[in-house]
Amino acid sequence: VDHAQELGEKFCKEHFPGHQALVCTHPDGHNHSGNIHVHIVINSLRIYEVTLLPYMDRPADTRAGCKHRCTNAAMEYFKSEVMEMCHREGLYQIDLLNGSKERITEREYWAAKKGQLALDKENAVREAAGQPTKPTKFETDKAKLRRTIRQALSQAGSFDEFSSLLLREGVTVKESRGRFSYLTPDRTKPITARKLGDNFDKAAVLALLTQNAHKATEQTKAIPEYLVAVKKPSQGEKPTKTTPADNTLQRMVDREAKRAEGKGVGYDRWAAKHNLKQMAATVTAYQQYGFSSHEELDEACSAAYTAMQESLAELKQVEKTLNGKKELQRQVLAYSKTRPVRDGLKQQKNAKAKAAYRQKHESDFIIADAAARYFRENGISKLPSYKALQAEIETLIKEKNSGYNDYREKRE
Repeated sequence: VDHAQELGEKFCKEHFPGHQALVCTHPDGHNHSGNIHVHIVINSLRIYEVTLLPYMDRPADTRAGCKHRCTNAAMEYFKSEVMEMCHREGLYQIDLLNGSKERITEREYWAAKKGQLALDKENAVREAAGQPTKPTKFETDKAKLRRTIRQALSQAGSFDEFSSLLLREGVTVKESRGRFSYLTPDRTKPITARKLGDNFDKAAVLALLTQNAHKATEQTKAIPEYLVAVKKPSQGEKPTKTTPADNTLQRMVDREAKRAEGKGVGYDRWAAKHNLKQMAATVTAYQQYGFSSHEELDEACSAAYTAMQESLAELKQVEKTLNGKKELQRQVLAYSKTRPVRDGLKQQKNAKAKAAYRQKHESDFIIADAAARYFRENGISKLPSYKALQAEIETLIKEKNSGYNDYREKRE
């Protein structure tokens, strides 16, 4: 909690300078999920002038006495900075800039909460009256539709099969302008995939169906079944006791070592059968995960490690590029902030006046000279526009987040 509070205060100082603010950390969510989170409330009126920040695009955005403007560009910038902070601190972070895999709006969230409370009350009354209770978990219409689509996707290997499975449940898949929508029996207007989440759009559905089709074709060929003659016990004969089958892999028995210890012929025969069973179980385990030998497993492990290292290298390269773009953005903003002072120098008529003017605005010229030196050292002759630079940074942040999640997945 203290670390979260520290991060919240630091974020507030960096991105809301000049504003009075209240930063508070909650150790838990309202649904007791253990979600530590920070709230930042600012006074929208700026009490002193601040330097130009990347999300600011008007002179009034830096002046004292003017209000904070929460634009779309500002929100995108704040989201990207939150993601950067979480990556930097080693915290798990969902992609705030791209769509969510399962999009649940605030309205749907609270509808589910209210529905669950009503269902719990109704079940309590039914239980007290000795009547059978209803299902214990409440689902919204969208949640039911998501569950139905997931069930169909888990069984289907083609789009025709997918649509027919949904049709059995009364759901019709429609496509318009390259986008999927789903029509349930109780509605006249279909629900678009965008409202359900990215996992239910056309690209995700077709990708999963293709993956299912590949899995079906890559299944190992069925092993021929051999009939085993079973001798029925004769009348009066006790049935032979059998031990339950143990499907877990066990260590092989070193028969040579056991014979040296003085084990008899009976134990040696048992050890031979045991080793054969373990070899067969090992082959079965390999085939279950798509391998046919220990060498293939080693190759797969090596390939996974190589893929993880490549993912990490790509992530570091993106981070390096992103840091360079951010530094360029900082220098461009600093240089543009000194433009009025630099224009004022051109208006001075003689060398004495220019020297006095530079002396008066020495701090601004130090900043401008440092920025100009940075541009020369990096071979930048034409400064990029603010919007183009910010768009490039946001694209790199999205790429970094995708690479970060890919690296975490491969590492685990």
